Amino acid sequence: MKTLKIVALAAVVGLAGVTTIWAQGDHGDGVTTTRLLMPIMNANRGMELFASKGCATCHAVNGVGGEDASPLDAHDMDEYMNPFDLAAKMWLMAPYMIAAQEDELGEQILFTGDELSNLIAFLHDDAQQKLFTEEFLEIMSADASKHGDGDGGHDDGEEEDHDEEEEEHDESETEEVHDDDEAPHD
Repeated sequence: MKTLKIVALAAVVGLAGVTTIWAQGDHGDGVTTTRLLMPIMNANRGMELFASKGCATCHAVNGVGGEDASPLDAHDMDEYMNPFDLAAKMWLMAPYMIAAQEDELGEQILFTGDELSNLIAFLHDDAQQKLFTEEFLEIMSADASKHGDGDGGHDDGEEEDHDEEEEEHDESETEEVHDDDEAPHD
């Protein structure tokens, strides 16, 4: 019965577009259960992160950005992609990427899980990548400069404020699902 409830909850949550839940195992028989929460992947936020975190310093998308590393155009990728494959490729290249980041940006770029999921969404969304232009990159750079972020990163206070806002946003989405036993009404 509990397995049926989990499947029903996953279906409701998946249909609501909030978060997808995957569960394995049987509850109550002493079997270990694995639970994964998959974050919402937002290509628009990923595009903003690609610019603000400094990824475009080395990588190009839509012909815009650096030439020191491989371009990351969605139209050159497989139609269907396992997001963990991209994370694995980043992990494989981590020593080189960290050295380049420290050289070009003065520090290593850090990502939260949500930021990485949004970045992956952007890197696989050809339509969103068409919106990544020199003008967009200049606007993001100017915005970062206004906030004292010459390298496109966050100063310590701003990052904490942004992270708190994201956590509140994420928690409110999650609370919708976990506080109500019913599907959201639209």
